[in-house]
Formats: sequence, C-alpha cells, structure tokens
Amino acid sequence: MTHSTYAEKLSEQTGIPAASYKDAPALSDKDIIVYLGSLYAGGVLGLAKTLRGFSLQDGQKLILATVGLADPREPENQHNIRTSLQRQFPAELLDRAKIFHLRGGIDYQKLSFRHRTMMKLLYQSLQRTPFEKQTAENRAFLETYGKQVDFTDFGALEPITREIQRGTI
Repeated sequence: MTHSTYAEKLSEQTGIPAASYKDAPALSDKDIIVYLGSLYAGGVLGLAKTLRGFSLQDGQKLILATVGLADPREPENQHNIRTSLQRQFPAELLDRAKIFHLRGGIDYQKLSFRHRTMMKLLYQSLQRTPFEKQTAENRAFLETYGKQVDFTDFGALEPITREIQRGTI
C-alpha cells in the first residue's frame, strides 16, 4: 500500500479526483490542492516537479501528506521529514501548507531492479552504522528490508478530510 492507495481512498471520501503527479492538472485554478507523496531518499516523490513555479493564491488551500515506512508519530521522524521538506519546498509554500504524515508500506518484490539495487546499497550502508548513530527511520528501514510490510491506516485520513471540509463548508 502506497501513497496512491491513500489518494484513491481520499478521493472516494471527498470527491476530489486523484491523479499521479506525472499527470497532474494545472493547479492555479484549484481551490484545494492535496498532494500525497511517498518519502524517498530524503524527499517527497514528485513534489518539487509538481510545485515548480506554483504560488499559492488567496483563497487556495494546499494540503501535503507524506507517506513513509517510519512511524510519523515519533518526533525524530517528524523532524527529519520536516527538514527534507524544507530542502524541497519553497518556504512561502511550506509556511502556508497544512502538513500531515501517514504511514505506508512496501513490497520489495514489486520494486524495479533500479530501486531494489538502491535499497540494497542503503541497507548495506546502514548495517555498518553503529546502532546508536541510526535514526528511528533508519532502524525501521533495517527491520523491514526485503519484506512486504503494510502499515496503511485509512483512519489517519480523517484529519485530512476534516481539513478539506473546513475549506469547502
């Protein structure tokens, strides 16, 4: 289960159409923009490309939800996600966006050869890192490496749905 599973469920709940960032429509005329993106290698997949040149207009609402393996309730993980967002996201958008964090899953068998190779290299590198120097996110990665895991919780969409409804009522 990935960000697309959450996006499809959120679309069912709100009526907002789900689209891949690769096929995203122009955002300038949308009242509410919801971006659900997977966390990959210190960033949110497709975020920079989607929001390149975009500026939030008066009356528009931007909601960003990250989806990753690490437990987003842990403060260390929230801090790491926020830091990566700051590198990828213009400050004026980040300050005005409503940000949520969801926990997803992974199935290593479904990854492309390139992604499996990247994951293997990361795994080998992290195995050599002393435990006390590993982040909670790195430990979660090591524990789930090579497995099929799914932490998807559709109940975690509730605050996002409420935030969307606040803008449309």
